[in-house]
Amino acid sequence: MTAHIKVIVFPGGFNLPLWTAIDRQFFKSRGLEIEPHYTINSVEQLSGLILGRWEIALTGFDNIVAYQEGQGEAEIDVTPDLFAFMGGDAAFLRLVVQPDIASYADLKGRTLSVDALTTGFAFVLRKMLAHNGLSDDDVVFERAGGVMQRFEALKAGKHAGTLLVTPFDLIGKEAGLRVLQSASDVLPSYQGISGAARRGWAADNADRLIAFIRGYLDALEWLYEKGNKQAACELLAAKVPGMTPRLASSTYDILLDRNAGFEPKAALDIKGIETVLKLRSQYGRPEKNLTDPRKYDDLRYYRAAQAGVSNL
Repeated sequence: MTAHIKVIVFPGGFNLPLWTAIDRQFFKSRGLEIEPHYTINSVEQLSGLILGRWEIALTGFDNIVAYQEGQGEAEIDVTPDLFAFMGGDAAFLRLVVQPDIASYADLKGRTLSVDALTTGFAFVLRKMLAHNGLSDDDVVFERAGGVMQRFEALKAGKHAGTLLVTPFDLIGKEAGLRVLQSASDVLPSYQGISGAARRGWAADNADRLIAFIRGYLDALEWLYEKGNKQAACELLAAKVPGMTPRLASSTYDILLDRNAGFEPKAALDIKGIETVLKLRSQYGRPEKNLTDPRKYDDLRYYRAAQAGVSNL
């Protein structure tokens, strides 16, 4: 019998493994029917996950930490029991700005957009600014929603800059925007997109979660096979607005880079998690000193998927 799972994600080409697993029927072969939902911001995504509107989220690791530590943007009247069950990537974050901005100094007095002031990507942006000599008071931060909403607002000239993820940085360059810096230049290790679920749901549906991870790993293995680039690029072009064949090829090369692209086995990066915790310890409110990188994951399901076991 086929199991139905609702998955909440941000829109963007970084969903390529998910789309591949659906398109190539890797999930279906594991007995799953996946229903993807595309969120407008982290508040909708995380509150919906906590309240059970969706079973799985592909979200920034920092979002898991934020809501578990009571630092999330949304006020929720239930106790979260979120955890990360696998990794994904280092977020592919780039600071993309208007064409008249040639340096960080040009950002003084200008408005930068963020998803929410309490999210990790906003913390990454603040760290990048500080690293380049700007304080929070030197700029104005404005909430503008998820990556798609921020990208559209940036193209419309509403803000001076924002953090975008590949392929929005590439599409932005085609539209005349400028990539000022990659976040990895400042933060070499960062745990970005991760698989998240509720501990209670996972305990009751271990077979489904393990099957999801196995299907996702099947997709990653397929994507990293050189002979599949053309088909992967065609999928990107079909799924991402504004994606030309040339941009799809460039996007593939970034996303599937063995050193800086998708984690080939969807493993969590402990050093990247430690960076997330350091940033949240510095910028999160109420202030907390977060030091345990293993507090927010449970890898039993991941290990079972790797071992080919169907249940715990």
